[in-house]
Amino acid sequence: MPETQETQIEHFPDRSLRRLLQDKEYVRWLVQIIAPDIEVFLDFSQITYEKRSFISEALRERESDVLMSVPFQEDTEATDTDALLIYILIEHQSTVDKTMGFRLLSYMVQIWESQRREWETEGLPENERRLRPILPILFYTGDRPWSVPVSLTAIMDVPEMLARFVPSFDTLFLGVKETEAEALTRSGHPLGWLLRVLQKEHADATEISEALTDAVSHLASLDKDFAPQIAEALRYFVQLIFHRRSLDERDALVDIIRQHIQDDKELEAMAQTTAEFLREQGKAEGKAEGIEQGIEQGIEQGETRAKQAAVLKLLQFRFNDVPESVANQIASIRSVSRLDALFEEVWKAATLDEIDWQNRNN
Repeated sequence: MPETQETQIEHFPDRSLRRLLQDKEYVRWLVQIIAPDIEVFLDFSQITYEKRSFISEALRERESDVLMSVPFQEDTEATDTDALLIYILIEHQSTVDKTMGFRLLSYMVQIWESQRREWETEGLPENERRLRPILPILFYTGDRPWSVPVSLTAIMDVPEMLARFVPSFDTLFLGVKETEAEALTRSGHPLGWLLRVLQKEHADATEISEALTDAVSHLASLDKDFAPQIAEALRYFVQLIFHRRSLDERDALVDIIRQHIQDDKELEAMAQTTAEFLREQGKAEGKAEGIEQGIEQGIEQGETRAKQAAVLKLLQFRFNDVPESVANQIASIRSVSRLDALFEEVWKAATLDEIDWQNRNN
């Protein structure tokens, strides 16, 4: 297996979870899992996302973050503020970081500092300047149990008489791999079942197949009101399969999803995700093969073969059985631009007959 492909399997991109959390329902479900007593007071239908990140370049390989403003329900009387900020830090490496409490505090201070600068820029009267409360959430997907407190005391030796001078705050924590499956799926929403599958990302083929079957079967039974969230969950499952599971397992796992899904939009989400992966895989493999050969012709030949393979894989995903004559036609195409055009056509076609094979050969 080429090195680039191994890398893709080993490092499941954090943007997948971050993308899920761009949907207000997924944010609500996350808070519901770890803090149901807070979730009931918040109006998630009015979420406003802040398009900024507070993570340093050095740490972006291992984590990502999401910041949003969520107002309280109108009938909430237990607060003097209109809204709070939810800051979600997604930690996807398995190394437990003892400095996490310090880092979270630094991110929160940066958020408040940004708010303070806005006051000055807007000329807000001093008697109206109020820092907004922040609900920090640590969303940990690593394999090792989180064994240290998320606090400054984890990296300090503090005499008892000085403990009151150390800043302290609570953090909502979800360790996906160490949470009981029933606690995740109790409410029946898509996020819980998605995380149930994520728990098995490194399990053997039987375990992940069973978890995926249970999850997709449940998603297929949900009301159509959840269609957008179901489509995103399926997209996530396909990404997990391609990035986390070995090549010889992928077809069987994708078939599990396909067998349970009938909705056209959900199937389209699956196909689009597969197409995106195959396109990127083709680019990476073509470059890797060309570099290995060390010559310009090798790069071109490697890219051509990788794109041929990507088109064939997409055909197999969309239409299952691909006639040998079609496979031979693809193998005869040497033009990278024509292979790119064919890839787009396969992606859009409803049947094999809709694909124009004329003038494809070169």
